[in-house]
Amino acid sequence: MTIKLVRSRTAGPYHLLPLLLHLAPAILLLLLPRCSASASVSVSASASASASASASAVVTHLPGFDGPLPFYLETGYVDVEEETGTELFYYFVESERSPGTDPLILWLTGGPRCSGFSGMVFEVGPLKFVLAPYDGNLPQLVYNPYSWSKVRCPTIIASIIFLDSPVGSGFSYARDPKAYDVGEISSSLQVVTFMNKWFSDHPSYVSNPFYLGGSSHAGKVIPVIAHYISQGNEQGKQQEINLKGYIVGNPITGSNFVDFNSRVPYAHGVGIISDQLYEVAIKNCNGDYVRPTNRMCDEVLNTINNLISEVNQGYILDDKCVIIAPKTMSDDGVKDMFLSKEGIQLEPSTDPTINCFSYRYYLSNIWANDNRTRNALMIKQGTIGEWVRCIKGFPYTFDVPSSIEYISNLATKGYRALVMSGDHDMMVPFLGTQAWIRSLNLSIIDDWRAWHVDGQCAGFTTAYANHMTFATVKGGGHTALTYRPKQGFGMAQRWLDDKPL
Repeated sequence: MTIKLVRSRTAGPYHLLPLLLHLAPAILLLLLPRCSASASVSVSASASASASASASAVVTHLPGFDGPLPFYLETGYVDVEEETGTELFYYFVESERSPGTDPLILWLTGGPRCSGFSGMVFEVGPLKFVLAPYDGNLPQLVYNPYSWSKVRCPTIIASIIFLDSPVGSGFSYARDPKAYDVGEISSSLQVVTFMNKWFSDHPSYVSNPFYLGGSSHAGKVIPVIAHYISQGNEQGKQQEINLKGYIVGNPITGSNFVDFNSRVPYAHGVGIISDQLYEVAIKNCNGDYVRPTNRMCDEVLNTINNLISEVNQGYILDDKCVIIAPKTMSDDGVKDMFLSKEGIQLEPSTDPTINCFSYRYYLSNIWANDNRTRNALMIKQGTIGEWVRCIKGFPYTFDVPSSIEYISNLATKGYRALVMSGDHDMMVPFLGTQAWIRSLNLSIIDDWRAWHVDGQCAGFTTAYANHMTFATVKGGGHTALTYRPKQGFGMAQRWLDDKPL
């Protein structure tokens, strides 16, 4: 039996005594320690939904998770383009402390077209997979003790929306196949439409401090989205969104020279290439390790690239493993997105072994394609076929040459920015990120120093004027929070509270 308790923002304490015998699992939520007297329990929906703008549902149980969810989860669709029937799917996790005043974060996943579910189970969300060999049963989920929405001490004070964007990611879909032809600008504008409609459906969150967050390619479009939200606020084109800033991790900017030129000096610094090779590269490549202009530079870069190929570029400490191949969509495949596939189960084929981090992605593909999961998440039947964590093959236009100009403009306007880099990422090394930050010519207000979690160095940081903070995450990879969740938790806790790292 499932009993729903509806909470008002202004309601007093629950009177649950008559229901205790029926709500034993839920009572556990009330017994968990809280960090302050103001803590409250999210048991049910916290905002009314408008059927005209979106379709949403409260999810109290998920297949593979033992018992009722110990947090408030809402899933749903928001129509962002009526003409083509484009609907973006989201997961909303409410802050476990004070959702009426705590910050709200829109979290995007890179790719482009990796599902927002990745953020929910692999980065900052309240769930994670049990790492166990797949035995034909549904992969199991457990609570993530480092969820950014948790209230158990120490506390993170944020509600989080995980969004499947652009259309074609995760469970987001469109009725018109032509709608899948989007780019960085058009998909960013769709995200702005999403947030305006989501706030209309959830008016109690309109005044909450609002942040954007994400890594990799999401780190490129987040400043673009922030720009359009800021512009909409200034021009009165939308209801006021209380945008405060953004968080980006190992962000791509769009400039190959800026993003990838640092790979060679980084590879030398961590011992992948020799002093001799590095000296030849310096002598013949004139500082450009992306676009060789002479034969000697081309030859040495080929040798260097062969050495780099020996390691996992996203996390150089990890084994070089089989990666779940992204699903490529042909024209027929796009049409198949509209067909419901009953009883989908992924059959093991050439899959990563359990020692590989990508094994978790393999488990997520199995879990998300089970009909019990789709029913629990309230996925609309017939909207997509096979769910793939990261899907490729849809047309996508990279029409933002560089996000650095957007970052600079946002800094001028005083929006807060946290730029973090896993220091074991060679895809977008921290050296390149530091280089473009220096190009902004911001004054340093807090010199380079270590930052700590539980008395141990968690990385190094410096703070700039115009509310920009840069930090490395010691031992982190391309998505630093995936590899160092405890350290990421401590970082976010301080930064969201507007405190030094």
